[in-house]
Amino acid sequence: MNKDKYCVCANCDFREIVFSNLDETAIMNLCNHKEEQAFRKGEIINHEGEKITDFKYLKSGLVKLYRRTPTGEEQVITITRPFEFVSNMSIFSEERYKYSVAAVEDSVVCMVKLEFIKDLFLKNGGFAMGLVTKISKINDKIILQTLDIRQKNLVGRVAYVLLYFTKEIYNSMVFDLPVSRKEIADYIGMSTANVIRTLSDFKKDGIIKVFGKTIEIVDINKLEIISKRG
Repeated sequence: MNKDKYCVCANCDFREIVFSNLDETAIMNLCNHKEEQAFRKGEIINHEGEKITDFKYLKSGLVKLYRRTPTGEEQVITITRPFEFVSNMSIFSEERYKYSVAAVEDSVVCMVKLEFIKDLFLKNGGFAMGLVTKISKINDKIILQTLDIRQKNLVGRVAYVLLYFTKEIYNSMVFDLPVSRKEIADYIGMSTANVIRTLSDFKKDGIIKVFGKTIEIVDINKLEIISKRG
């Protein structure tokens, strides 16, 4: 993990998404309370039960939000893209993280001291409203994804995940699958063997092509029908 501290707040895209209500003085002050950290694929960004000290958002890469069951099994809650900040769902209600977050691709995370964010929250109503709105949207997205997945059968769930990567994560019909078959199984609540078999069936039916970790969506219309009917 690279812990070198640097500041590029002036030109950061996230400034327009969350910090647009801050003036230049506040932005420079923000830079004094912020650092960026690079995480390699597989590295833990924060652990379940760890004390919350920072407001974190994903600047680049891809991460998964998950928790461990009492038996040690991993439950993947969501996989999220840049400019989302699932690790912040508990920052105003809990002292410790309720979930773990890990990089599934090489990722860069921006970290701002939580006390600084809370101070901004109290002093700047526009910033407070914008932040609460963003966090609420992420929470809604996770809940809706979970409900959508639960109402589908096995093939519908696998189709749903492939469409999610195609449309929302990579915006491409060809992409390297960023997670393992087991992680997909953990995400959709199915066995790894069933996920492998379903992907193989999709390949045989000409819906996808598989080249190692690379997936090509050949017939997105069929995939959408399977997802909807599933």
